[in-house]
Amino acid sequence: MGLRLFNTLNRAVEPFQPQDPERVGIYGCGPTIYGHAHIGNFRTFVFYDLVHRYLEWKGYGVHFVVNFTDVDDKTIRAAREAGVTIQEFTRPFGEAILEESDALGMQRFDLYPRATAYVDRMIELVQALLDRGLAYTTEDGSVFYDISAFKGYGKLSRKDLEKGRTGERVAADEYGKDDARDFALWKAVKEEDEAVGAAWDAPWGRGRPGWHLECSAMGLAEVGETLDLHLGGEDLIFPHHEDEIAQSEGATGKPFARTWLHVKHLKVEGQKMSKSLGNFITVRQLLDEGISPAAIRHQLLSAQYRRELNFTRAGLEASERAVERLLDFQDRLMRHPVGGKGGPEGGSLAEAARQARDAFEAAMDDDLNVAGALGALFTFLNEGNAILDRNPSIAGSQREAALELLESLDQVLGLLELGRREREVDDELAEWVADRVQARNEARTRQDWHEADAIRDELAEKGIVLEDGPDGTHWKRVGVGSETHG
Repeated sequence: MGLRLFNTLNRAVEPFQPQDPERVGIYGCGPTIYGHAHIGNFRTFVFYDLVHRYLEWKGYGVHFVVNFTDVDDKTIRAAREAGVTIQEFTRPFGEAILEESDALGMQRFDLYPRATAYVDRMIELVQALLDRGLAYTTEDGSVFYDISAFKGYGKLSRKDLEKGRTGERVAADEYGKDDARDFALWKAVKEEDEAVGAAWDAPWGRGRPGWHLECSAMGLAEVGETLDLHLGGEDLIFPHHEDEIAQSEGATGKPFARTWLHVKHLKVEGQKMSKSLGNFITVRQLLDEGISPAAIRHQLLSAQYRRELNFTRAGLEASERAVERLLDFQDRLMRHPVGGKGGPEGGSLAEAARQARDAFEAAMDDDLNVAGALGALFTFLNEGNAILDRNPSIAGSQREAALELLESLDQVLGLLELGRREREVDDELAEWVADRVQARNEARTRQDWHEADAIRDELAEKGIVLEDGPDGTHWKRVGVGSETHG
């Protein structure tokens, strides 16, 4: 049936039909870079990565843009408190988010535009809205969008506009608005703006762009007048994405986005994440604790994006075990003896791989149901291990079919790739481990079990796990290294 997605605009699951399969235009609302991103942010960003990877896996050409908001009320206030410009203040946080994204195995997107580099585009967009009678200026040089002049306002959020605009970043009595529901396109300059370099000249007065305007300008400039997909957290539906539609469609007269995808909130140990509860967790904190990046990624991927995700320490431990199982199965396949030409006894790895691929794709096509896709992968892992248990050797074609499936599905999930990276060891450590494994084997040969156990414990202190089998002793460094054979 092909890929189907839940479109927030229509409140329905619809077939995905991009304007041009060779260039699927996607814009994802990125972070406001005034601090380290928390795991709730990264639930959204890892979902963006999943969309990016899966569309490419399906054969689409993808042009994916994720912005960095480096000028708004929060960045200005934080930069002022730090006594630096907004550029100086935000730069290290933007760099940190990219580093953390790399650590979690995210593919780089095509572009990460920063709002401050697009102010000229924003001024042009505001002027277009003024020319079309959709915006008005105030005495101080601010500009507001007149939502009463845009008939489609509210079609995304389906909010009762008579109840006002909860969540707006501009208070109703600021800047002389005609209507409390109108939103700021341009904010007249204030002393704190000038102090941190957050002020620009415009035809109607010196000031800075409104937050909502920034994403419209960057999306139109770098993706196009009509996006195939617009992504973001569910908290952005109103007012941010509603305002993006009004601005963009008001200026171009064209639909701004064909499909809107929104990621549900994340909880921590069953509670809403907040600093006051002491459960505000950043990816940087988890990495500094030594938590496996693959385990973090697995847990963030573990629930379908429209379902609530409960991020827990127990869940991280389970995710660690899940990634280890995948890596161990891949290793077992690579070292399992090859022989014969037929299929294995008690089942075919090639047939199990084919069924797993079909089930994986069916789940992902069903509104990116990654939980079902992971289920298909681990069902194959269980079947594959059972087949290997029953067969001392398998045909090379059977093994290749299984390995190719793992590699193919991991192009979407990115777990094996990341886990392998974590298992890498340098030559010096590998040589030391090989020496200790040999010493242990010699101790076992002379039945010196005390010495053999002592060496195993010594290796365990370094995170090295030994596996004794009929074909010898193999070792791996769990979570932070890679398996080598001794």
